Amino acid sequence: MTTVASATVTGLAARAVGVSRRYGTGATAVTALDDISVDIRRGRFTAIMGPSGSGKSTLMHALAGLDTVDSGEVWIGETRLTTLSDRGLADLRRDRVGFVFQQFNLLPTLSAEENITLPLAIAKRRPDAAWFDRVVSAVGLADRLTHRPSELSGGQQQRVACARALLPKPDVIFADEPTGNLDSRSSGEILRFLRQSVDEFGQTIVMVTHDANAAAYADRVVFLLDGKLVHEVLEPDADEVLDTMKRLDSFEGGGS
Repeated sequence: MTTVASATVTGLAARAVGVSRRYGTGATAVTALDDISVDIRRGRFTAIMGPSGSGKSTLMHALAGLDTVDSGEVWIGETRLTTLSDRGLADLRRDRVGFVFQQFNLLPTLSAEENITLPLAIAKRRPDAAWFDRVVSAVGLADRLTHRPSELSGGQQQRVACARALLPKPDVIFADEPTGNLDSRSSGEILRFLRQSVDEFGQTIVMVTHDANAAAYADRVVFLLDGKLVHEVLEPDADEVLDTMKRLDSFEGGGS
């Protein structure tokens, strides 16, 4: 079993213990995750990187309860996801997990404000007004709340998605290539907000990315190759992350 940065359960927002995930059967079977264990500390920004097909999105989806695993255990805080019913998983994702995706996933008929408050509305919970104002101010959307997604730039739409993820005060926010559809300026705005949400709000962020500059905003980068955790970098800079990715790409391609 490969373990990266093990810690006691206290202070962990999420963790995977001996997790494996396979797709298909027989000769066409693909092992996406191979006996992975990893801890996600509270109040920290973790980036997951690796070559295409390394299992990084599968790991994030498993940690977030979006995908099942074949063996091992997945936890959010003190809750073991691998024992929950479908209803229990749905409730946990709604109440304790935030999501930011590459495609924004906003409802086109709703205003920015309605999209931000949608998870709470579904849960029949009223947003805390002071916290709503603080989140909206942090993402710079105070003058865009009545606009629909079609009236917003890509960067503004992703800021709406970030605010939506943060408003319920989740245990952890999972961000899957959150800057993949954005230009460099908008990408920087989103990454600075994610960093701010950790530093000022104590939020926990787990981000899948292929971008070394994006990963440099994190406190820690873990690297996957062929479904295994093979390396990690603490307090990363873009050059170190890029060098590591080049080594992994070379190894995957048959180099030394």
